[in-house]
Amino acid sequence: MNKLLAVAIAALFATGVYAQPTTTQTIKADAKEAKTEIKADAKVAKAEIKADAKAVKADVKAEAKEVKAVTKAKAKRVKAKAKAAGKEIKADAKEAKETVKADAKAVKAEVKAVKAEVKETVKK
Repeated sequence: MNKLLAVAIAALFATGVYAQPTTTQTIKADAKEAKTEIKADAKVAKAEIKADAKAVKADVKAEAKEVKAVTKAKAKRVKAKAKAAGKEIKADAKEAKETVKADAKAVKAEVKAVKAEVKETVKK
């Protein structure tokens, strides 16, 4: 039984090794086939890298767009606050001007009244 098994294994190895004679043409053909496989693998890898880079670029672009929108909104709020503050300052200045005018009119009227009173006193 062992001899039979040994002969069968030997026959398998013999047919595998000696069935294809190794010549330079077969070696060249194998090398060419391996080179073609390597090129195909390289193409696939390059395509995958390109696709990954494209996806990353799209992600970065989307993130930049989002950041730009947030920044723009913040700038808009700051501008609105500055505008409101400017309007408030302008209103305060206008109110102060009116107050000064009113006070000046009051003082003028008071001076006029005092002058009239002095005139009255001088006439008597």
